[in-house]
Amino acid sequence: MGHREDLLEGAKRCLLEKGYARTTARDIVAASGTNLASIGYHYGSKEALLNQAFLAVTEDWADSLDLPPKGDFAEVWDRVIASFGATRPLWKLQFEIVARLDQDEELQKALAVPQEDARNGLAAMFHGIDPEAEPAKARAAGLVAQALLAGVMVQYLIDPESAPSGQELADGLRVIAGEQE
Repeated sequence: MGHREDLLEGAKRCLLEKGYARTTARDIVAASGTNLASIGYHYGSKEALLNQAFLAVTEDWADSLDLPPKGDFAEVWDRVIASFGATRPLWKLQFEIVARLDQDEELQKALAVPQEDARNGLAAMFHGIDPEAEPAKARAAGLVAQALLAGVMVQYLIDPESAPSGQELADGLRVIAGEQE
């Protein structure tokens, strides 16, 4: 790996260990084995590097799920929920970042564009919907998946034992849609 990749990997580790606000440029340099000048040269700023690292950590999580294409809703969500225990630092980081958005316009801008990609990715990953072939359907499914993901994450962080299962989510959506009384 070159310095750019080393910096990204170091920043990812720092984000998960220390969080966004407590990660310093020196922490990243120590974790990556690079130098301070490399951050500016490759990313422009520590914040730009951290923003990129945050997106990469999220993508790493999605890639680790190994979901079956067009899997059963409850099964897919059970796999997602099962991943939360091992990836708790990522979810704590997610909420730290959300809490910072009002104070950090650059962070908000950095996340706005990938948000649509994330929705499309969730629609494809969780529901097997091709965003290019069915953009409206992918947006609708992605919006719901993103909302469920955030809500289930909060419930899991508060009390993993009472967080919903995939089947409970499926049953709840049927009740809301009026398919079951």
